[in-house]
Amino acid sequence: MKAFLFALGAALLWGVAPTLGKMGLAGADPAVALVLRSFAVGGMLAVWAGLSGKLPEVGALLTTKSGALIAAEGVVASLLGHLAYYFALKYGEASRVVPVASSFPLFAFVLAVILLGERPSWDKVLGVALIVGGVLILRR
Repeated sequence: MKAFLFALGAALLWGVAPTLGKMGLAGADPAVALVLRSFAVGGMLAVWAGLSGKLPEVGALLTTKSGALIAAEGVVASLLGHLAYYFALKYGEASRVVPVASSFPLFAFVLAVILLGERPSWDKVLGVALIVGGVLILRR
């Protein structure tokens, strides 16, 4: 139940965020907006890590393979992915951009099968087909 409530909270927050982003992007360049957003998030996380005593753990993680992979994930998702998302949100309708951008499980599924050796199942394939169908409907 705890996982479900956190997931529901994430869905609510992620539902609010595009509206705030779209309104903010009306007067801002997407790249500049992403810099500001990243500073705000980074600053808040740095304060949290400092107050909770987690900064030494962050430093230790930096020198590991796991740290390098997490940093690469951050560049791919938080930098490049969000930059593409901000440009899409600035020039498109939020109600169309968000569902298309949220089709990332399709790509995660394919890469998990190819790179991680995960086994496809009928329910996963059906879920991916529904995602593709939804994106195609919204593309009209």
